[in-house]
This record gives sequence, C-alpha cells and structure tokens, in this order.
Amino acid sequence: MHAKLQGQGLYVITDGPRPNLLEAVAQALAGGARLLQYRDKTTDHPRRFDEARALRALCAARGVPLIVNDDVELARAAGAAGVHLGEDDSDIAAARAVLGPDAIIGVSCYDSLERARELVAAGADYVAFGAFFPSPTKPHARRASFDLLRQSAALGVPRVAIGGITPDNGGSLIDAGADYLAVISAVFGDPDVRGAAERFAQLFPSH
Repeated sequence: MHAKLQGQGLYVITDGPRPNLLEAVAQALAGGARLLQYRDKTTDHPRRFDEARALRALCAARGVPLIVNDDVELARAAGAAGVHLGEDDSDIAAARAVLGPDAIIGVSCYDSLERARELVAAGADYVAFGAFFPSPTKPHARRASFDLLRQSAALGVPRVAIGGITPDNGGSLIDAGADYLAVISAVFGDPDVRGAAERFAQLFPSH
C-alpha cells in the first residue's frame, strides 16, 4: 500500500468553480477529510493553477494529500501529491514519467474488476469503483456492485467507493471493503461543510 494512503477515511472532491472554494475545503479538512481531489473541468488555467497551489498549502498544513483530477501538468506545477485518471485521460506510465515514483496515481475503474487488475499491474496506487448509488454529479454513471469491493481485496491497493454516497449508506460500503468514501455533493453541497465531513469521518473505525 502506498505510504501516503495507509488507513481509511473520507475522500472529498471539489465541485468545480465556487467563490468560497478555499473556505469550503478548509472546513472539509477540519471535519476530518483524509484525501482531497481538486476537480475543475474549466479551461481557466491561471485560476486553476492559483487554486491548486492554495489547496496544496491547506492540505500540507493538515497532512492530507492533494490529488488533481485528470490534469497531470497541473498536478506537477502545483506540487500536488498526485493525479486521478479516468478512462479518457493519459495513461499511468505517462503520468508517472511526469510526476515521479512517489506520486499517488489513482484511477477510475467504474464497474470493472478487470480494468482494476490491469491498472494496478500498470502501477496504480488506488482504484475507484462506482457509482454505487444514484449520483447527483453524474446521474448517468455506470453502476457498480458491492461485490466489486469484496472481489478487489486481493489487488492489494486501497479501494475508493464513489457515487451518491451519504452518511446513511456509506457504512455499508466500508463493511464491504471500501477504504475511502469519495464524496462531492454530500459534503460541498451541504450548508455545513465541516459537519457533513464529520458525519462521514465518524463512519470509519479508525476515527
């Protein structure tokens, strides 16, 4: 297991441009988030660079790795801990060549155990499965089964569950083998970001 990804916890993913991004992230970290992914699909490169750098500083103060969604060059430029790659993004070898051997490279595996096996063999540090429940962020996302979490235990890397997760249904995913619960709207869409993060953090035995 990657040294920076030992244990379990809440994995928060930002929800695109918002005026209070840094304050919202600070509240999520204060509430117990253990991983942060900066996800912004816009092409406003100067703003994204400034935000990623600021988020890196926030995360460093809490000892939380910052992962950048999709953008390997932004991850490098901002000094992030790593990158998360989907099926349409650059491959692991290319990302590793840019970010180095110590970077955390996570991958979306959707509903496919075979994809997870292939990407772990290619050097992925964690695998993400989902959506497990209907997702407001991606309403048409492929649906994953709880059996995927059980069957993927032998991969030997942390498993992330994503998609429609709430404090009410998250415990069942942890019981099935999820190491991290990845959440967007259930934390950043809540008026009380810190309180929402705390409710997720409390689901984990190591809390």
